[in-house]
Amino acid sequence: MNTHAESIINKPSAAARSRYTRIAIMLHWLIALLMIGNVVLGLSADSLSDDWVRPVIDTHKSIGITVLGLALMRILWRVSHKPPPLPQEFPSWEKIAAHVAHFLLYLLMIALPLSGWLHDSAWKDAATHPMHLFGLFQWPRIGFVMHLDPALKETLHDRFGALHTWLGYALYALLAMHIGGALKHQWIDRKSVLKRMVP
Repeated sequence: MNTHAESIINKPSAAARSRYTRIAIMLHWLIALLMIGNVVLGLSADSLSDDWVRPVIDTHKSIGITVLGLALMRILWRVSHKPPPLPQEFPSWEKIAAHVAHFLLYLLMIALPLSGWLHDSAWKDAATHPMHLFGLFQWPRIGFVMHLDPALKETLHDRFGALHTWLGYALYALLAMHIGGALKHQWIDRKSVLKRMVP
């Protein structure tokens, strides 16, 4: 087979280069659904009856740990698989804003569940109330936090809880910007970026 023919076969199509890989697409939508579901669980916990609060909180924790693992996988995949470029027609400021927003979203996908894990590990009753991942097996708390002085641990529990809450607010704002930007490109600019992230 001649070199020209081999290059045609081995070279990815323009359509493929303009889209994320299947793994990236799967991780994107799975993480998005889990995070939205976890927001709903977190906000609804205070309005539930006592019988439902603990199962909902435990599910919220399990989803958070799952998101943390998936986010780390997604970051590793992105590092090893270059994402498709944004359309050339986009102005420079918009490309920079998109990159900054993506970086902050990745940061929150790590920081939000991690702050929740720290908050849970500093809980005064953590030692007597093991955490089980979706009820399947026990998930460890962060050991050095659990073994701190009780007074310090109580303070950290409050601070990590406040941090977790504020990171949640930051996530809401970034998600609104992310979705709003995608819809703007789709319906106003007529330069769809959604097709890069759909199967």
